Amino acid sequence: MSSHNNLHDCVRTSLEEYFRDLNGTDPAGLHDMLVKAVEKPLLEVVMQQSQNNQSRAAQWLGLNRNTLRKKLLEHKLID
Repeated sequence: MSSHNNLHDCVRTSLEEYFRDLNGTDPAGLHDMLVKAVEKPLLEVVMQQSQNNQSRAAQWLGLNRNTLRKKLLEHKLID
């Protein structure tokens, strides 16, 4: 992975574009918006890589399995 395509740089570039698009308007709920934007694809990929094994995925993420399950429900990734 080149240094121009690492996660840190991608997030930074996206945030700079977001602020540019706001055109001087103050953002609201920025932290929550960013966490939700990153959390869902993180959960999707980890669940795919763990073959939907919630215990394994929770361990990889450093989360309690019940916390992972709650997050999967919040993002509508499980019923």
